[in-house]
Amino acid sequence: MKKLFSLMIVLVLAGCATMEPHTERDVQCEAGLAIQEVYEQALPTLSEDKQRHFAQRLYRLTGEQRWWALNHAYGERLLARLEEDIVGLAEPGYAAARSRAIVADYSQRTAKQRARRAMLGEWGEIAFARGLLFRLVQAEYHGLLPAIEDHERALGYQAEVDWAAFLTDPAVIGIYAAQVANYKYFLHQLGVMDLRREVEEAFRRQYPPDRVAGLNDAEYRNWLYGLTHFVIADSRYYQRKVDPDVHAWVLEALERETVGIMTRATADIQAEVALAFLLAGREDHPLVGRVREALVAAIDPASGIIPSPEGENELAGGEHRNVLAIMVLRWPGRLHPGPDLSDALGGRSAECDILLYSFVNGDNQNV
Repeated sequence: MKKLFSLMIVLVLAGCATMEPHTERDVQCEAGLAIQEVYEQALPTLSEDKQRHFAQRLYRLTGEQRWWALNHAYGERLLARLEEDIVGLAEPGYAAARSRAIVADYSQRTAKQRARRAMLGEWGEIAFARGLLFRLVQAEYHGLLPAIEDHERALGYQAEVDWAAFLTDPAVIGIYAAQVANYKYFLHQLGVMDLRREVEEAFRRQYPPDRVAGLNDAEYRNWLYGLTHFVIADSRYYQRKVDPDVHAWVLEALERETVGIMTRATADIQAEVALAFLLAGREDHPLVGRVREALVAAIDPASGIIPSPEGENELAGGEHRNVLAIMVLRWPGRLHPGPDLSDALGGRSAECDILLYSFVNGDNQNV
């Protein structure tokens, strides 16, 4: 009861408790709604990519049509970018030139970014191919791929990339584990190639159970981040549940590391650990409950969001962490694929223009 009272006080201070919750689970749901409210108010001030990231996940969590407009706007940007790249691929040297430009512009602010920049610089056209792969699978998720003229050219290009070498390379896995898990599923979902077994085996060779205890914090978080993304990517990024038997090795590894997850992992990774269990239909697992408790306790009463490990409450920088927390705390059990944007390919409808204008200008009551 004392813990429950403390959690309720946090919510009141965050300005989100509209009625007295009756259970700890109610408290957690209200906490998720409170964080969501903060971000909904701030969305018009965030970048288009942050808006896309948030709106995709809220749509897949709730199925609410008010998130359709921002997803539609993203779909239009996505089509334009893909069409540009597909035309470019017809020109000799386009992919190589784009790769050099991407590596040159890659952020070097943190040690992790510098390591990834150096790694990508050693892998030729991978820097371009990975971005194109992401955009292609996003188009497929939104039902847009069949309508893109000459999209087979882009898929054919992906089939020529030496993804097997890249995705099973120990140095790549060591600093890029989540992306490795993502790309193996993207390639399979697009019908380009099936490297699921090879990548899983390479990942497990890289991180045998007896090695985990000796990992430093950066290595440990990379391992956890990669583990969770085997499940998340298989779910088509929160569009469907996954087969728990396929990912039993992931769930067992996470279960063994309960103490480390709760003491060494960031809030982002803790949330993704919980999401791995939720996507596998294991909401009753004790680790899910522990993560939910930790996320609620981490909410800063002054800002109403979960701050960074350094205590920063900057909304843009915290969007990833906080939208994941919203999903874990509000988890409804049912997911909503898409949204399917195929009917809107002819251009933005007048209705969507009105919806998007209202949302971006802060008048989102009818969105």
